[in-house]
Amino acid sequence: MRLTALLLSICLLLTSLPAAVHAESLHTYSSALIEAESGMCIGGTDPDLPLPVGTQTKLMTVLLAAEAVAAGRLTPDSLITAPGNVTEQPGATVWLTPGEKMTVSDLAAGILVGNANDAAYTLACALGGSEDAFVAQMNETARRMGLTQTVFADCTGLSAENLSTAHELGLICRALLGFDWLAPILTTWRCFLRGDKTELVAENRLARTYDGILGMKAGHGEHSGYTVAAAAQRRGLRMIAVVLGCDDPDERFTYAQNLLRSGFSDYYVTTPDFSPEFLQPVTVRHGVESAVLAEPGALCSIAAPNGAQISCVLMLPQFVEAPVQRGDRLGTVAFYSGDDYLYETALTAADDVARRDFRAAVRMLLEAFTAVS
Repeated sequence: MRLTALLLSICLLLTSLPAAVHAESLHTYSSALIEAESGMCIGGTDPDLPLPVGTQTKLMTVLLAAEAVAAGRLTPDSLITAPGNVTEQPGATVWLTPGEKMTVSDLAAGILVGNANDAAYTLACALGGSEDAFVAQMNETARRMGLTQTVFADCTGLSAENLSTAHELGLICRALLGFDWLAPILTTWRCFLRGDKTELVAENRLARTYDGILGMKAGHGEHSGYTVAAAAQRRGLRMIAVVLGCDDPDERFTYAQNLLRSGFSDYYVTTPDFSPEFLQPVTVRHGVESAVLAEPGALCSIAAPNGAQISCVLMLPQFVEAPVQRGDRLGTVAFYSGDDYLYETALTAADDVARRDFRAAVRMLLEAFTAVS
């Protein structure tokens, strides 16, 4: 009797221990919280750590399709023909057959809701001519967006060589929010293709349960673990949470919700109040003018902690060499919340200043002599 009670106590103790005690984590965890208007990363755990992203790769695949629609090369209703080898795509599919036609919008739903590899491959071949050419476009777009730690090896996410960070994936999600025709797809948790013949149910349960959800996508894979990207809006704020490398299918949603909750409760969005009156002219050496005014670039909205006072730090050189063209970068103005860096914008030349040649130098001497006399 005592032995039975002892064994029962040990079993209860073991089952109450954290999962980490039973086994080491199979994947490296990372997360990021992005304020969508400014694109600032305002929270998370190791948000800039490159990791395998698995099926989140498909977010870039859809982004290229959305850009093609924006450029007028396609419409959401354009019919795309499935290639001859479409049935060779492994994993999740919408059972496309060679030669079958499906609209861009339905293929996007197949990708974002159904996580369909054959839908992603069909779009890739239509847009790039081949998957390899399309992947090159994916990587080119990543470079254009400034995603320095993102690299793609295929259009589906099946390869372990598809790498990104939680932060940079959040910026891809931010870009996707800019296409109105995608909004109903990003926010749906259940839809049908081919009339009502093919039912799709999203892995992203936040699309069904989270108040103010704007999208995006959940996924899982051997190399990436369980992942989720989720965007939501409340009280005029839009936040994006990305979670990578979870070992449990449920914890990714819990982590994402916690990040979103923090964003909505702890931050506000503001545009810094900065007056050009604070800027002193910058001396121009060997110019036809002795100085040039600096002006700030467009001031962006930024996410700041509630109650934070925003300060700025100007960085301008003592002098610049002529010639100077209007718009040339002279320095920067950086904005801080306490000691925390928020963002910076360029200070540029407000006017042209040509380099002084011999004739201009003589004219300046004569003008100076006339003024003295």
